[in-house]
Amino acid sequence: MKITEKIKQPIAFEMDIFEKKFRLAMSSKVALLNRITHYIVNRKGKQMRPMFVFLVAKMVSKGEVKDRTYRGASVIELIHTATLVHDDVVDESNYRRGFFSVNALWKNKIAVLIGDFLLSKGLLLSIDNNDFDLLKIISVAVREMSEGELLQIEKARKLDITEAVYYEIIRQKTATLIAACCSLGAASVKPDSPDVETMRKFGELIGMAFQIKDDLFDYGSTAIGKPVGIDIKEQKMTLPLIYVLNTCTKKEKKWLINSIKNHNKDKKRVNEVIDFVKENGGLDYAVSRMKTFQTEALEILDHYPDSEFKEALQTMVNYVIERKK
Repeated sequence: MKITEKIKQPIAFEMDIFEKKFRLAMSSKVALLNRITHYIVNRKGKQMRPMFVFLVAKMVSKGEVKDRTYRGASVIELIHTATLVHDDVVDESNYRRGFFSVNALWKNKIAVLIGDFLLSKGLLLSIDNNDFDLLKIISVAVREMSEGELLQIEKARKLDITEAVYYEIIRQKTATLIAACCSLGAASVKPDSPDVETMRKFGELIGMAFQIKDDLFDYGSTAIGKPVGIDIKEQKMTLPLIYVLNTCTKKEKKWLINSIKNHNKDKKRVNEVIDFVKENGGLDYAVSRMKTFQTEALEILDHYPDSEFKEALQTMVNYVIERKK
């Protein structure tokens, strides 16, 4: 059995219902919109975010979910999908999960409007049901994701990123949405309880580990959906590179920065940078930081009684750093 299927087992019933509710939440009176949203839904990913919502909700409430939990999972997925559609426009990407992206098939204008539509659908789903606490959690996540992306763009221009700034970028860009999923799962069944903040922190730690793992793929040799060295080509400063920049000699640092700024399209030079980072402990350091975030996330789960939901979340935490793509 695939590990994601194993994680999904304790919430298989809820995920089936969620699928139907989510399709309904995306519906519109405009035929073109329905055609595009149908295309998006049929090419969905692993659905990790709704899984976090249901697993956390059931863990903190001894197996209970409410209508609010389904709405929360739908809102997260609507807004996450909206950000992906917009990201593909921004990145001028023609593929998403091996299929043509919305902008590749229907052009940028329609893709931007689809993203706006999904975003508004998500917000209205919360407002129409007076889920204002859930709406606040989501809205904070959207704001932080935008700030994180812009901070990364700003720093890529100057290449002056410190380890502390890197953590802030990945916290906002990636971890904040997973934190929102977990926080929202707890809030949907136990509003105003300490679990809401505890689970937010749990999700944030997983998100940090998840992004460092993604950054490590840039130095790998296996095909994982993004080409090796793509972060260097895009002048993205990731943890392995930041560590080596802070520990190498002045001459080596000058060579590295020159390589990233002026030779990032040169395949041979990019490979030399990758080898240099590997040889100087960049990957080992990033792995050790990733494992620290993983350990801290697992320690939070230790405070909850044993259950199949807790066990699935533990498996999820380990899967995040052991995955091959």
